Formats: sequence, C-alpha cells, structure tokens
Amino acid sequence: MSAPELPRRVRAAMFLRLLAVQGSWNYETMLGNGIAFALEPALRRLPGGPRGEAYRAAMAREARYFNSHPYTAALAVGALARLELDGEAPERIERFRAALCGPLGSIGDQLVWAGWLPFCAMLALFAFGLGATPLAAVLLFLVAYNVGHIWLCAWGLEAGWSGGLRVAAALGTPAFRSAPQRLAALALVLGGAAIPLAAKRLATVVFCPSAWWVVGFAVGAAALAALLVRSRGRVQGWLAALAVLTLATMAAAW
Repeated sequence: MSAPELPRRVRAAMFLRLLAVQGSWNYETMLGNGIAFALEPALRRLPGGPRGEAYRAAMAREARYFNSHPYTAALAVGALARLELDGEAPERIERFRAALCGPLGSIGDQLVWAGWLPFCAMLALFAFGLGATPLAAVLLFLVAYNVGHIWLCAWGLEAGWSGGLRVAAALGTPAFRSAPQRLAALALVLGGAAIPLAAKRLATVVFCPSAWWVVGFAVGAAALAALLVRSRGRVQGWLAALAVLTLATMAAAW
C-alpha cells in the first residue's frame, strides 16, 4: 500500500526538528524527547488535533526511552509518524519502536562514526596537504560532513514514512549495507595520501625546510600508525583522524 500524502510543510517541520533531535538528550530517555519533538508536527493531524486524547497519548508514548544513532533516527521518526497516523494499535507501535533501537544504532555508528566522519576528516587533511589554508580545510570538512548528515536525515525521513512497518527493507539494500565498509576503505586510502602530504607541508613550509623536521614527522607518523595497530580497535579511527586534522590545522595557523 502506498504511503498517504503528508503536507510538505509538515515534512519540512519534522526535518528541521530532526536537526535538533539531541537537544533534550538525557540518561533516562536518551533520544526519546527528541523523537517526540520531531514527530509532533505530524501528530497534530491525529483525530481531535493537538487538544485531542489521541495526540496526548501519542506524544506520551513517543517521548519514552529511545536510543539510536541521531542521524538514522530519521528513519524511526518517518516510520512512527506513518504508524501513528495510520491508527496502528499502541501495543504494536511500542513493540516496533523498541525493535528499531538496536539496528538504527549499529548501522548509524558504522556508517557515520566509522565511515563518513573519518573520510571527511581525511579529505580535509588531503586538501590541506595540497596547499589549502587551514580555514579552507576546516570549511571543507564541515561542508562535506554536513552534506552527508542532511542527506541521511532527509532520506531517512522519506524512507521511514514510505516504508512504515516495512522500513527494515530500506536498511537491507545492498548499497546501504556495503556503504560503511566502502567509506572506511576510502578513508584509509585517502589517509595514506593525506597524512604524508600534510606532514611534508608542515615540515617544509610551516615550520622550516630543515631535513630534521621531515625526519621527525616521518618517525611520528610511523609511531602513530604502530600505536593504532597495537591498540587492536580500542582507539576509534574517527578520533585519530580528527586529532590529526586538528593538530595540523593548529600548527599551520600558529
């Protein structure tokens, strides 16, 4: 069954609220309050409107505990809006809502934190190594990262609304499943080119052309690589990527 029509202004309001879904994050309900906040424009269309019993019950239900990645939470918001407006039984909505937490959290962490974030960091570091100013490198990182963020939220909201109870199909597509591994591989390849270029620029341009700086950076890069290998996954790749980008930018600005 095709999805019923949801006015564009309601979709736009839900999307904008998704950008602040972590604004009321807390240890008791996690993203629960944010999910209810993002759903609220759609819930106004329930029988009785914002003053009706159905609206109050849905808001109370959606504000309960919910824990997932904040970007993939858009899928949950779209799907839950569809279920609420379709008049699904409250018990079924609650079971569906609880079942979404694990998959959306796991896939979001792999796709964004382990894939897209380090890729964008290495892209900015690569641009810096090729001669971009520190400000330009930072702006490149922010723009590239947030393009992915905004696209994921917009796609997730639409896919969730269209899929409803069958929203798992959106996460099961081959392209979506393979995206985290491909992004991680691209980040590694880009990092292999970016780190030496950035190190060379810092050593020969920013500080001084002495060969000792080049040797020092080469030794430091090798030591960092060895440390990451020996950590056996205890140090997350996106943290290391951001640390390298931050240090390079600070050194260049200094």
